[in-house]
Amino acid sequence: MAKPVYLELLVTGELDKRIDRLYQILESCELCPRRCRKNRLSGERGHCRAGAQLMVSSYHPHFGEEAPLVGGGKGLVIADAFGLTPTGGSGTIFLTNCNLLCVYCQNYDISHLGEGREVSVDEVAAMMLTLQNRGCHNINLVTPTHYAPQLVKTIKLAARGGLHLPVVWNCGGYENAEVIKLLDGIIDIYMPDIKYGDTAPAKRYSNAPDYFDRCREAVREMHRQVGDLRLDQRGIAYRGLLIRHLVLPGGLAGTKKVLKFIADEISKSSYINIMGQYRPAGEAYNYPELNKCPSRQELIEAINMAKKLGLTRLDKE
Repeated sequence: MAKPVYLELLVTGELDKRIDRLYQILESCELCPRRCRKNRLSGERGHCRAGAQLMVSSYHPHFGEEAPLVGGGKGLVIADAFGLTPTGGSGTIFLTNCNLLCVYCQNYDISHLGEGREVSVDEVAAMMLTLQNRGCHNINLVTPTHYAPQLVKTIKLAARGGLHLPVVWNCGGYENAEVIKLLDGIIDIYMPDIKYGDTAPAKRYSNAPDYFDRCREAVREMHRQVGDLRLDQRGIAYRGLLIRHLVLPGGLAGTKKVLKFIADEISKSSYINIMGQYRPAGEAYNYPELNKCPSRQELIEAINMAKKLGLTRLDKE
């Protein structure tokens, strides 16, 4: 398997230059499209409610992610059948707070309520190495956007300590494409959500009317950097783009526009997880149209729509 891309930048010294540039952005924060311009290094907090210090909710091997990230899933099934502790999985680090703050967030306590603890970059680097030592296939940074500078620094520290796993950028899709450019050669696997294809729901549920425009810019840049998702001989991902799209009830996610964008402007070989697990959470009960689950028929229609557009590399889990 190819070595993670960040190891080359570590050797050349380019990684230090990227870290310096990213930390400069924290002085007038533009890490995400909200461009709140708070000086997070001086103690101000952005729209994301984050300051200068990393906050982590939890970290552990995760077996509920897509098969190419966790190792195909078969090992987990076999281990469970015999009462054994499984190996592998995706080494997830759940970051506290969020730049998007969707009203229906399934991790509302982490994203909105700030559940977690402040940690140093050295502590997070140690988490990465612990996950590697436990046999995880990758380091999966969940909701990383608002901590990009600190996380790139942790990658450097962990790499110096022997980290050699691919790094996954598991984000909500509301990214500043200029910041994504600074991650070129650092991130091995990009895993963005594409939540909305229409302006009105993006504004109503995430206060981000420009969501689809900014998401498209970012996903184009992600694909330019890493290409389509590539798997090793074990079926485990080591580089590329993996896209998630959550089907909302009543067609609120604009699924057809999202899938057409992927097919026409990214790649028909894109690995896509069309997710049907939406459940009302967070503040969804305040929105009658969100206070219900999508029907099975809505999910089937979304999958058939993808196939009709020529997108056949769909996650089957």
